[in-house]
Amino acid sequence: MKLTARTVAALRLPVGKNDAIYFDDALPRFGYRLRKGADNKTLRSWIVQYRHAGATRRMTLGPDGVLNAEGARRKALQALGRVADGTDPQADRQDRRDKDRRTFKSVVADYLAIKKRDVRGRTSTEKTRYLTGPYFKPLHGLALDQITRADVATRLNRISVESSSTVAALARAQLSALFTWALTQGLTEANPVIGTETPKGGKPRERVLTNDELRRIWKACGDDDHGKCIRLLILTGCRRQEIGGMCWSEFDDPENPTIWTLPAARAKNHHAHTLPLMPAMLDIIKGTPRLASRDTLFGTRGNGFVAWSHFKKLLDARSGVEAWTTHDIRRSVATHMADLGIMPHIVETILNHVGGHKAGPAGVYNHSKYTDQTRAALAFWHDHLDALVAGGKRKVFSIAS
Repeated sequence: MKLTARTVAALRLPVGKNDAIYFDDALPRFGYRLRKGADNKTLRSWIVQYRHAGATRRMTLGPDGVLNAEGARRKALQALGRVADGTDPQADRQDRRDKDRRTFKSVVADYLAIKKRDVRGRTSTEKTRYLTGPYFKPLHGLALDQITRADVATRLNRISVESSSTVAALARAQLSALFTWALTQGLTEANPVIGTETPKGGKPRERVLTNDELRRIWKACGDDDHGKCIRLLILTGCRRQEIGGMCWSEFDDPENPTIWTLPAARAKNHHAHTLPLMPAMLDIIKGTPRLASRDTLFGTRGNGFVAWSHFKKLLDARSGVEAWTTHDIRRSVATHMADLGIMPHIVETILNHVGGHKAGPAGVYNHSKYTDQTRAALAFWHDHLDALVAGGKRKVFSIAS
C-alpha cells in the first residue's frame, strides 16, 4: 500500500490495539501511525523509522492534517538521506530542541549566577544591568546559538541612538564577555559580537589627574569615611572596593599595624596583595575608631563603605576638579609613579597587577614580591604627595625596616 491522503483516511486501529504503524510499500521505513488518545480519540501522524548505531530510531514527521502525504514523504526522504550520510536526524532534532530551550535569557541567568562568585560590587551590577535590562531585550527569547552578527549590530546601533555610543560600547563589551564564556562551556560555537563595529565612545578612559588636581582633591577630603578612603586610594593606587572594604583583621596587628594584606577573596584578580603601611596611611588607619560590632573600618554596616557617588559630588564641589572618576585615581597614581622614575614592574606590584612584566614565562618563574623595592617606592611616592600637599620642600619620611 502506498500511503496517500485517500489510503490513510481509511486506516483504523486494529481491534484491541492502542497503537499501530502502517508502512509505505513505495518508500520503506516511511510510515503512518495511529494511537489511541484521550476520550478514545485516534491520533494520526506521519513517522519515519530507521537504524542508527545498531539501534532502531523512530522520528515523528508531523501530525496528519498539519502535514499532508506529499509533504510527509518529502520530509521522510530528507531524513533517510541524512541517515544514509551517517547522521541521526532524531538526535539532531533533540539537540535543536535543547538549544532552543537554551535562550539568551536563560544563559544570561546562568552566567550571572556563576560570575557572581567571582566578581562583586559595581562590576557585578554592571553585568546584570547591561545583560538583563532593555539593551538586549529583543534577544532574550532567541536561542543563544541562533543570534547573529546582524542581530548584535542592530542592537548596538539602537543603543547608540537611544543612549550614547559610550553606553553601546560598554554594552558590547559585556555581551562579548558573555559569548566568550558560552564558548568555553560549549553552549555556542561562535561569538557574534566579533566583527561588529566598536562604537567610538568605547575607548578606554585615559584621564590622568594632574599633580595639582590630586593636591586639590586631597585637601578637599573631609575627615569622614569617604575622605579617608579617597586619601588611601591616592596613597596606595588600590581599587575603591579594596579600600572601602578594608578590615581590621587584614592587618598584621590591628592594635599596632605595619602591614596590610588584601585577601585573595576580595582582590579582583583573586591574588592576595600585601602592602607595607607608610606613616600617612597609618595616620588615617589609627585615626579611625575601631567598633566592636564589625570588622570593617569604614561605612555604616559590615559591608564597608559603599556610598561613593553621593559623597563624590560633594567632594567635586569642594575641590573644583571636574570630569573625573574614583578609578581615575588608580591610573593617575600609576602614571605619576612612573614619571617619578619608579620602575614599571614595581608599579605593577604596588597595583597588584599579575599581567605586564609577569605575563607568560616570567610569571611562571619569577615569584618575587619585591618587598624592599615596594616599600622604597611607596615611601618615595608618599614623600612626593607630602610635598604636593604642603606646597613646600619635600619631607623625607623615616621608614622603619
